[in-house]
Amino acid sequence: MKKMSILITGLLLTGCSSASDTEEIDLSNRSWEDITEAAAGETVRLYMWGGDTGINSYIDEYAIPALKEEYDVTLERVPLDTNEIIQKLETEKRADQNEGTIDLIWMNGENFKRAKEGDLLFGPFVEEIPSYQEYYQAEDYAYDFGTATEGYEAPWGKVQFVFQYDSAVVDTPPSTLDELADWVAENPGRFTYPEASDFTGNAFIRHVMLGKAAEADELLGEPYEPLEEEQSAAMWDFLNQLEPDLWRGGETYPASLEELDRLYSQGEVWITMGYNEARAESLVRDGIFPETTESFVLEDPGSIGNTHFLSIPYNSPNKEAAMAAIDFFLSPDAQLEKLKPDYWGESTPLDQASLSEEQRAAFDELDRGQTVPDAEKLADTYISEVDAGYVEWIETEWRNEVAAD
Repeated sequence: MKKMSILITGLLLTGCSSASDTEEIDLSNRSWEDITEAAAGETVRLYMWGGDTGINSYIDEYAIPALKEEYDVTLERVPLDTNEIIQKLETEKRADQNEGTIDLIWMNGENFKRAKEGDLLFGPFVEEIPSYQEYYQAEDYAYDFGTATEGYEAPWGKVQFVFQYDSAVVDTPPSTLDELADWVAENPGRFTYPEASDFTGNAFIRHVMLGKAAEADELLGEPYEPLEEEQSAAMWDFLNQLEPDLWRGGETYPASLEELDRLYSQGEVWITMGYNEARAESLVRDGIFPETTESFVLEDPGSIGNTHFLSIPYNSPNKEAAMAAIDFFLSPDAQLEKLKPDYWGESTPLDQASLSEEQRAAFDELDRGQTVPDAEKLADTYISEVDAGYVEWIETEWRNEVAAD
């Protein structure tokens, strides 16, 4: 196997317990078998957003026992918003805490940029992961929300932004932003979106930005630069025009996607949304969403999609075990299980051409469920994410331009 060419700061195998006892372990002459031997018997604490029942079931019901069987690594899922995870690491960094409590992070773009710039991550490590070497095309994952990944995070999944609606009360869902505005006006109180500090709410507003304030081609691949006031006025005007006809007259917005989903499940609003084209399958199956739930994407401006990743903190006490967990999560078996609608249901970032004929057939034959938009529709409407700087800009400006009115 390929020799490790990196240094890991972590616990000695003899069992140190305090930050002062940690020291540098040289893995440059150790094989992958050496790493997995060191990982065996260890515990990996995966810190991740915990607001989706299908995702949580994938971790708890499939990944935990499967990882234990594969590498003898115990996985613990710790639900916490990514922003809070990064804040925790920043606090530990300032305190020179060389041994933390987080081994693995489900990372999204804007927080990856913040973590990387703050030297909060271990790496580069992805080239040392066997599953990554065999099944992934590195050039496809060179950037995350405009930030160079440089081996500090491993691709875990691909998702697209999709709306869900109750077909029992909505005959024809909107297909453009203008049609959405008309629908909201015709159905007052039946639509809202999470506030801009929420990941999903911010993504919804980014669609408005790309549809009303800037062409996607103008921003894709370009470094962050705030939109001029004259340019951004159209997006704020659009959102402010929606506001009087939103749920509760726009006086308040759901603080999270979980709150919006609850409103939808209770029939208070007739449309919800999320950054995962297959998210509704498990929610319908579990009786949370009505059986009449269907999905749609906006054809204009399109449907924003991205890749999300796994990262290891600089002070993870179990880096070898975290790397073993990443290798497992990136494997075809784990990716296929994640694609199943009974669990997560999201698309895979692995290179299908790298799979065996039998493996490809398993992916091709999988029925993703009735609420997942057609693959061709998803591909035709796909828009890549813009620089992560726009996320924070939208959060601040939305507060001033919309919420404060």
